[in-house]
Amino acid sequence: MDPASEIESIVAAIKAFRDARDWEKFHDPKNLAICLNVEAGELLEVFLWKDNQDIDKDRLQAELADVFYAAFLMADLFKLDVGHIVREKLRHNAEKYPVDKAKGSNRKYDEL
Repeated sequence: MDPASEIESIVAAIKAFRDARDWEKFHDPKNLAICLNVEAGELLEVFLWKDNQDIDKDRLQAELADVFYAAFLMADLFKLDVGHIVREKLRHNAEKYPVDKAKGSNRKYDEL
């Protein structure tokens, strides 16, 4: 399956799950943005006070899936092509962070 079809399939599954529960009415832009932030916070909790080797990968997977759930629904709500917007952001960041200046550096683009 090509990546675009895979993303479309995932979004369709998320929407089917949501629609079966009549939750679409709760998934307006504000609530999806809040949900995304809350789920990202829960993702951070996976790492709180732990070294990398101590991370619970099952919990990491579950929290990351929740972040994707909210992000994919937000993109779908605004008719955004996830693959396109990610590739476009990568192109933009490649201009801001050229390899010859940014390689091995953690500096922000305006400090390179």
